[in-house]
Amino acid sequence: MSYICPLCASPLSLAGRSWGCENGHQFDKAKEGYVNLLPVQKKKTKDPGDSKEMMQARRSFLEQGFYQALSDKVNQLASSYIDDDACILDIGCGEGYYTSRLANSLAGEHVFYGLDISKAAVRYAARRYSEINFSVASVFEMPFADNSFDLAIRIYAPSKPEELQRVIKPGGILIAVSPGPKHHYAIKQIIYDTPKLHPQDKIQIAGFDHIAEHQVCYELDLTDKADIENLLNMTPYAWKLSDFQKARLAKQGLKCELDFKIEIYQRPLQS
Repeated sequence: MSYICPLCASPLSLAGRSWGCENGHQFDKAKEGYVNLLPVQKKKTKDPGDSKEMMQARRSFLEQGFYQALSDKVNQLASSYIDDDACILDIGCGEGYYTSRLANSLAGEHVFYGLDISKAAVRYAARRYSEINFSVASVFEMPFADNSFDLAIRIYAPSKPEELQRVIKPGGILIAVSPGPKHHYAIKQIIYDTPKLHPQDKIQIAGFDHIAEHQVCYELDLTDKADIENLLNMTPYAWKLSDFQKARLAKQGLKCELDFKIEIYQRPLQS
C-alpha cells in the first residue's frame, strides 16, 4: 500500500526522501520519518489539531498506564479479527500510544499506519516508533488508496463514514472507542449543575454492520498533582474548570469513573 496525493489523489511514490506523484506534487519526508500530507490550502488553522501542551499532557498521562486496560482490550479484540499479514490504520493516532502497543501485541507480519492532524503529535510518534508509518493528514480526507486496510482503530477521533468505507477493505474491521455513559462523571459533577450521562445508544456507521459491543469500566484514583493536571489538560475539561477548581482537585486528589464503549464494525463483503 502507498499513500495518495492529497491534492490530486494520484499514487505517491518515494524517491530519496520525497514522496511525489505523476502531476509533480511533492511532499518531503521529515527527519523523524513521517510525511506531512496536509497541504496549507487544506488547513483551516495555522496549526490544526491538539496543541503541543495537550499532546504532552496526554503522553505523560498515558505512559503512567492509567488507560492501559482500554489499550489491552482493543489489542485483544484486534487480534481476534485479523490474519497474520494485515494492513492496520490508527485513525487520529496522536502521539502513537495505542498504535505502538497494538503493534507490539500482535504476532505476524503486519504493516501499521498512524494518521493525525496534529503535527506535534505525529512528530513525537514518528521519532519514538520508527517501525510505524506516520503521516500528518485530515481524517476527513485520508491520503490512502481505496480498500487499503484490513483493520482500523479509532479511539476518540472523529471520522467521515464515506472515508471509512473508502479506505477499509470489504470484510475489513473498524474498532471504535467512545465514552461510555459514566465516563469522567465525577469531573462533570464539578462543572455542571445537572451533569448528563453520555449517550448509551448503539452508534451506527453508514456502510458498516455493527457486529459487537464491549465495555471497559473501572475507577481512576489519582493522588499525584502532575497526573491530575495531565488528565484535565488532555481533555476539553481544561477549558471548563476554573483555576480554583483545578487547584482544589490537584490538592485533594481525584477519583472518577472510567467508562469506555468499544464498538466493532465490519464493512460488508461486496457481491
